[in-house]
Amino acid sequence: MQIALRRVHDSDLPVFYRQMNDPESLRMAAFTPKDPADRDAFDAHWRKIRASPAVLRTILADGDVVGSTAVYGEPGEREVTYWIDRAYWGRGIATAALRALVTEVPERPLFARAAADNTGSLRVLEKCGFRPTALAAGYANARAAEIEEVVLRLET
Repeated sequence: MQIALRRVHDSDLPVFYRQMNDPESLRMAAFTPKDPADRDAFDAHWRKIRASPAVLRTILADGDVVGSTAVYGEPGEREVTYWIDRAYWGRGIATAALRALVTEVPERPLFARAAADNTGSLRVLEKCGFRPTALAAGYANARAAEIEEVVLRLET
């Protein structure tokens, strides 16, 4: 399977919206918008981040849009994020996409956060060189509860 990143196109947004409304994906990600089904809020969020200095990429697998990834935030505190369509979980796509993204963005350190029970995401981050540095508690909209999250850091 060929994995590639490219700039986000307007035509990607309906795919991202559908992906971000999968109940199992939402529960796993945990830290999600308050109401993922609010299309106006989704569109406003994407307008805002597309106008920001964030590095936003669409993830392609054999030419199909399968997710998104980004680096965002203030210098010295920048974080990575990614979202993969659940139909593509477990195929190494997240790892390949994140490796490509951190190669494209040489700034260090980079940070990441994941729900402590999201072992798949933690494994992806660690394969890409991120190391756990702290545990924190945060409110997870998708679970309507405060949960533990792992904070990770990439140095090299």
